[in-house]
Amino acid sequence: MTMTYRATGSVRAGGEGHLEAHGLGTPFDATAGRLDTLAGPADILCAALCACILKNVERFSHLLPFRYQSASIEVSAERDEPPPRIVSMRYLLRVVTDEPPSRVELLHRNICKYGTITNTLAAACELSGTIEAVAPEPEQR
Repeated sequence: MTMTYRATGSVRAGGEGHLEAHGLGTPFDATAGRLDTLAGPADILCAALCACILKNVERFSHLLPFRYQSASIEVSAERDEPPPRIVSMRYLLRVVTDEPPSRVELLHRNICKYGTITNTLAAACELSGTIEAVAPEPEQR
């Protein structure tokens, strides 16, 4: 089964860019330099990896099944030049769960194996990451 994704973008002279994808509209930095106030293409690539991994936490919570309360992720990318390119990306995924370490690793293996963006980026650059289980807070009575 082939799926198709679409996005559109535009830019005004001076570098004010705008992206649209599946109902999401967002401005982005399309200047010749780098603005501190808007995400640029490399930031958006990092955000896509975040979204892919977090989506798969939820997906695999149903398929495995895997219990979790919440998940958060930090992604960093290293750029090299010339020519300009992303050479490595790293992430730290934190999952609030009471699942045992073996199940947490199973979740991580599935995320790495079946993520659309993770597989695409792993083919293009060095992609590495770790998963950290965080114990849930005791319930207040």
